[in-house]
Amino acid sequence: MVTEALERHPPVEAVTLAGSRARGDAGPLSDYDFEVHTADFPSVAGALPGLVALLAPLAQQWDRLSDHACYTLMLRGAVKVDLIFDEPHALERPWVVSAETLTGIDEHFWDWTIWLASKDSAGKQSLVATELQKMHAHLLRPLGVVSTPASIEDVVAAYLPALRSAEQRLGVRVPDVLQREVLDRLAGHGYAF
Repeated sequence: MVTEALERHPPVEAVTLAGSRARGDAGPLSDYDFEVHTADFPSVAGALPGLVALLAPLAQQWDRLSDHACYTLMLRGAVKVDLIFDEPHALERPWVVSAETLTGIDEHFWDWTIWLASKDSAGKQSLVATELQKMHAHLLRPLGVVSTPASIEDVVAAYLPALRSAEQRLGVRVPDVLQREVLDRLAGHGYAF
């Protein structure tokens, strides 16, 4: 369906499954990586929200911390899909919390958390520890979380009250469907919240 959705746009030359799914060593929480080939990145980038509407994503956004342009989707069942382009991307600064950015922050958090859980379940604890520090600097600290969480469970326990506090302070409410989907999927794989 991902290939079908994207290849409707003529500047998309090819969509290729990549990463652990292509290698055949994916774990139960692994995401789906697709390399998107195009000679007209601006056209494809502008068309992406309309192209992926067929997939009914719960969340979609450009990855702020990837060194290549990467459009991330979260589908029903907390299935993470990354659309990766051969286009350089400069790392962005930490989130600035506002009424306008809070939903984007929430979508980024759950996308990042499901990805971290896939690495955690694959035994990549050193990577998880490094990413939790990065998540703290870029997303949690701007929300007021003082210390770096040590685990997937800790990061969720720190994030949820910080999100609620930001919602109250800013007078906005972030939809919780993505939160429920991710927590349900993680609970099905042994995480306790």
